[in-house]
Amino acid sequence: TKDPWWDPGRGCVMNGKNSAESNMRSYLALSHISFLLHLCVTPQLSINAFDYNCHVDLIKLLKQEGELFRLRKARQKMSELFPLTEEIWLDWLKDEIRLTEEEPNREKVYELFERAVKDYICPDIWLEYAQYSIGGMGSPGGIDRVRSIFERAVTAVGLHMTKGQMVWEAYREFENAILSTMVAETPKLAEYQAYIDFELKEGDPARIQITFERALSENCLVPDMWAKYTIYLDRQLKFKDLVLSTHERAVRNCPWTMGLWKSYLLALERHGADHQTVSDVFEKALNAGFIQATDYVEIWQAYLDYLRRRVDFKSSKELEELRAAFSRSLDYMKHDVEERFGESGDPSCIIMQIWARIEALHCKNMQKARELWDSIMTKGNAKYANMWLEYYNLERSYGDSIHCRKALHRAVQCTSDYPEHVCDVLLSFERVEGSLEDWDFAVQKTETRLNRINEQRAKAAEKEANLARQEDERAEQRRKAKVEKKAQKKVQKGTRAGEKRKAEQDDYQDEWNEDAGEIDCLWTSPQGNEDNPELRNDNSSVFVSNLAYTLEEPEAKLRTLFETCGPIKQIRPIFTGKGSFRGYGYVQFESPVSVPEALKLDRRDVEGRPVFVSPCVDKNKNPDFKVFKYNTMMEKHKIFISGLPFSCTKEQLAEICKNHGTVKEVRLVTYRSGKPKGLAYVEFADETQASQAVLKLDGIEVEGNKISVAISNPPRRNATDKPGSSRPTGDAMPRQVYGARGKGRTQLSMLPRSLHRQSAPAGKVENGSAADGEPASAAGNAAGEPKQLSNSDFAKMLLNM
Repeated sequence: TKDPWWDPGRGCVMNGKNSAESNMRSYLALSHISFLLHLCVTPQLSINAFDYNCHVDLIKLLKQEGELFRLRKARQKMSELFPLTEEIWLDWLKDEIRLTEEEPNREKVYELFERAVKDYICPDIWLEYAQYSIGGMGSPGGIDRVRSIFERAVTAVGLHMTKGQMVWEAYREFENAILSTMVAETPKLAEYQAYIDFELKEGDPARIQITFERALSENCLVPDMWAKYTIYLDRQLKFKDLVLSTHERAVRNCPWTMGLWKSYLLALERHGADHQTVSDVFEKALNAGFIQATDYVEIWQAYLDYLRRRVDFKSSKELEELRAAFSRSLDYMKHDVEERFGESGDPSCIIMQIWARIEALHCKNMQKARELWDSIMTKGNAKYANMWLEYYNLERSYGDSIHCRKALHRAVQCTSDYPEHVCDVLLSFERVEGSLEDWDFAVQKTETRLNRINEQRAKAAEKEANLARQEDERAEQRRKAKVEKKAQKKVQKGTRAGEKRKAEQDDYQDEWNEDAGEIDCLWTSPQGNEDNPELRNDNSSVFVSNLAYTLEEPEAKLRTLFETCGPIKQIRPIFTGKGSFRGYGYVQFESPVSVPEALKLDRRDVEGRPVFVSPCVDKNKNPDFKVFKYNTMMEKHKIFISGLPFSCTKEQLAEICKNHGTVKEVRLVTYRSGKPKGLAYVEFADETQASQAVLKLDGIEVEGNKISVAISNPPRRNATDKPGSSRPTGDAMPRQVYGARGKGRTQLSMLPRSLHRQSAPAGKVENGSAADGEPASAAGNAAGEPKQLSNSDFAKMLLNM
């Protein structure tokens, strides 16, 4: 301590001599410190571990010496015995932060901060804690952790008089930084919709309104967004000025959307707008240029409903205005709508039906109601049973039994879709109100009508069966001719037996149905020495075909396709003698329960081709074993679309159809090569949605192609005759009459196109029945038999295909 370079208060003091001497003196000074630690402080702590000042001195000396790891132990020991001051904690935390900068684990520092904030209420420690956590916000859950620490900090020290505002300022700056990254680019429509749904659940009107306004300022041409906003205002806020102004903005931004005009008319009526204002808005709607004929029917219905609600049926002024509006709507539908769209927007005459009910119910004017129904029936509705029953119910409610009986007799005579139903209603009516003569006359008339209809159906079914049998025979002849021709060609070239089996396999593939998707056969394996009989007959295997011959690594591709169905035991793709892939193979699973899952992958796209998956069936033992995969009865919840552009995808078609109901499935029909046919089937949630889709989609243009839409009514197909069985004759049960699309190609069993010309065209079919009472199919000639063809004729046809 007497050395000139040592000061007890300041430690080492250099006296200006050379650097070597200074370094030596520094080293000696540090040695003195270490000596003092061992000589003074450490023995004292060993005597009294609760000497607070000794702990503080030891920490100061170790920090001056730079012994960070010993310093950590000293601080740890002191914190176990005493709460540490803010200065000691901050020094410790900063040292630990420096030590863990290169360590991947930040959790040790978080644990130390948690211990620090428990000793005293220290704003600086909380601020340091929050700022340190910001450095880890990039890790999973990092932002949530920062927010949680800031929330705890403002709760603990936010009210501190001198330093609490620092925590608040830091919290605000953090949230501003996060917000700036979130709104750096304009939110998309889907993000706005999710935001709106969130705010609707929270229920704050001010936040909901401003969110809608923000979304609409950037998506002003989205009708669904306007509709959602106006519905919220109509049902929740209900402020007149706000509601009506928003409706007006909606129709100005999206004038082509009928639903917005309809909602606007209802809102005007709901808030007591004057009659002239409502009428002016309706006239603007008529000139808005809707895209569908049915839109004009709906807007007229909305306006007519408004006029009906304001009528006092004891006064003639409003009633005459209502009748004039009904009359004008019919003229508008007949001239303006039909001339513009080429079709009637109201084929079922809904507006006239409403007018008739109003005349019968409110005006007690059955004469006018009957005149309206006569007009409805003359517009092509007399063949529908439901239209006659609607008129009959009106007569039952407001008319008399004489007109009820007359309506039912006309229904029995005219109905062509469900004549049995109207016959039952007539007989039930006569049971309740008719005399014996009335009953006898009704029975005679219904029996005569039903007998005539059954005869027509039987004739149509018989001719259909004959035609199908002729088609099957021609297909068989064509198949045999091709087999013989190919066999002769192979023999002449001296091909091996394996290549001959390939020709037979090609013949089987030619027989497979490539129809629009209504009917599907169980694909069977070809016979050959290279096939494994255990795979063909195993109930744990499936047969896979229609793969591309150029498919690389077919075994790996098949494994990838079927590995989700269950554990695979063996995959066997079939190759030719030259090593080229034949386009089919077998997949054997470890358990039969995997087979149903594998069959669900039928028609799955593999490199642009639909792959065919079927059970393994020995064709020698089951030569005619086929099943229908798809329903062959009328599917009222599905629609059939034809005329689609080949570029149309499932997603595009689903987008077109979703506005008319809930789309459950979309199936595009393709050839075996994967090329589209321009046909599709769309399944809706129920029959009503499918019917609406037919009305609104039939005849519209998709990418320049005018499409045709109808209810799915796949025709049946005669099953191949089994041994010991015979074809059905005219005495058998009548087959299903073709639907509105006529006879589908799915009923042709590989019939060459040339043979289509041998048969007379089928008669016009309407609603599943032949027009004018004729059957829906025609025979090949007057004698009902096709022209017999020779082998040379078949050869010419094959060359022309």
